[in-house]
Amino acid sequence: MVMSSFSVKWSSLWLNATNLHPILTLLLTLITVLWLLRWFRNSTNEASPLPPGPTGLPFLGYLPFLGTHPHLKFHKLAQLYGPIYKLTLGTKTVVVVSSPSLVKEIVRDQDTIFANREPLIAALVALYGGTDIASLPHGPQWRKARKILVREMLSSTNLTNSFPHRRVEVKKSIRYVYQKKIGCPINVGDLAFLTATNAIMSMIWGETLEGEEGAAIGVEFRAVVSELMVLLGKPNVSDLFPALALLDLQGIERRTRKVSQWIDRLFDSAIEKRMTVTGKGENNSNKDFLQVLMELTKSDSETTSMTMKEIKAILIDIVVGGTDTTSTTLEWVVAELMQHPEAMERVHEEMDTVIGLDNGIELESQLFKLEYLEAVIKETLRLHPPLPFLVPRCPSQTSTVGGYTIPKGAQVFLNVWTIQRDPDIWEDALEFRPERFLSDDGKLDYWGNKFEYLPFGSGRRICAGLPLAEKMIMFMLASFLHYFQWRLPSGKVLEFSGKFGATSRYSKA
Repeated sequence: MVMSSFSVKWSSLWLNATNLHPILTLLLTLITVLWLLRWFRNSTNEASPLPPGPTGLPFLGYLPFLGTHPHLKFHKLAQLYGPIYKLTLGTKTVVVVSSPSLVKEIVRDQDTIFANREPLIAALVALYGGTDIASLPHGPQWRKARKILVREMLSSTNLTNSFPHRRVEVKKSIRYVYQKKIGCPINVGDLAFLTATNAIMSMIWGETLEGEEGAAIGVEFRAVVSELMVLLGKPNVSDLFPALALLDLQGIERRTRKVSQWIDRLFDSAIEKRMTVTGKGENNSNKDFLQVLMELTKSDSETTSMTMKEIKAILIDIVVGGTDTTSTTLEWVVAELMQHPEAMERVHEEMDTVIGLDNGIELESQLFKLEYLEAVIKETLRLHPPLPFLVPRCPSQTSTVGGYTIPKGAQVFLNVWTIQRDPDIWEDALEFRPERFLSDDGKLDYWGNKFEYLPFGSGRRICAGLPLAEKMIMFMLASFLHYFQWRLPSGKVLEFSGKFGATSRYSKA
């Protein structure tokens, strides 16, 4: 009845307007078209609603309920709300995706839209204004930085040529353990971190942390990096409520600045020495990576020139990102092997056959034959991905995923931790079974082409340092396991809960 009355009145108005003036007719036609377009747009939006999810509290959203282990909380929410859900943290909308098919929509079908970042305050402070490769939005600056890193350091030729650096540093660590630590408790994470740090520093600028003093600096460096990872992964009120950012209520910005100053001094020292060497014109035929970067500060080309801040941003990606994820992964692998002695025994049998009981690992080509050890690493990364949600993505425009609307500017988490433990995808999903990777014909590699397994990400924002990480983890782990028998100290037990930060770390008993 109301609709009929409205129709009669509208028709009458239309007829009267037609008789009044052609301009008025045109105006009313335009208004009608605009109204119909708005109606159509609203109908379309209704067809693609926001994802479901918990309501949370007014103003705070779901923030009070996150707890100290967000990956476990997000896992439970996925079981309640399904493979895609949203929650509000303060003023921010977060969308969590927990299925391979929806991940494919984001990293393959709409990769350009979802290839952007919105760095948090801690990242802006620690990562030189968010100019590192992981934080930069998709665009010319990101492409330039990634291209320089891959071409000058991570190419197949450069990685092959830099193997002697990795071999020397691993042998130093093995010698140190033999001389100082045989029969004594040793922190595997610290050993792996110092080894990885020295190997990467040697590759980049030709110097390492030597002797007792260097080892002490290495321990301090790991503490600094560990704190940085916690700060980068911790929910910050200043990010969730931008109006309160100046107050720095949790002190995250202040603490991050202190940590970043320590790392910055390390880089300044290395850069100063490289500038001296470059100024003398020494070793021009065999430049290290830092020397190459320094020369780019003098380039006139927009596609290759770099500022000092951009150089430091690349360095922090390699030195901090590479060492932390490598040592964390190695620590998890050793923990799993000690928890599963049958797997440890099989690893040793394989290495005795491939390498020889009394031989060392002198060539990286030997590592390709250690198929079971590679399966152990893959299985560990399945259960303990270093970045449980990878680096959050931020769509550059409103989009539709899985039939739901993802608003422009939302934080999109790809919940790798849940996907890689999904019992509908993985048989005995919570069990440590390296054998599952021996029967897949190598299809489940690290390159993110199978969306049920992507510990290093997928798409154009896949981890830039993956080629180096893969080689370092395999070589370091094979060497440490080949030369030593690892056992728990008497009375100690393993704790597998993990500590959450920017990387998910192994918790010691």
